Amino acid sequence: MVQEIDKLTDNVNDIKSLFRTLNETLESIEKRLSRLEKMDSIEHRVEVNQIDLSDIKESLQRIEETHSNEIQHINRRLDSHLVKIAKIEEEMIIIKSR
Repeated sequence: MVQEIDKLTDNVNDIKSLFRTLNETLESIEKRLSRLEKMDSIEHRVEVNQIDLSDIKESLQRIEETHSNEIQHINRRLDSHLVKIAKIEEEMIIIKSR
């Protein structure tokens, strides 16, 4: 009977030891997962920022193209007005010299 009680006690101690080991292993896994989650979070933020920067860049390019076209149109109109003014000045000089 004493041997059986000793054997049971040993078994209980073995089970406690296994639980401690299991607990330590779980804690280690939790720490690793925590680090992975942080990595995922950082990678996610980097990806989101890359997407945001790409969108901003594309928007700026579109704005630049639009304004470039508008500026070219304005420049053409100014050129045509300058040509008209030059022709009128030339006509005025010709009229004055008569």
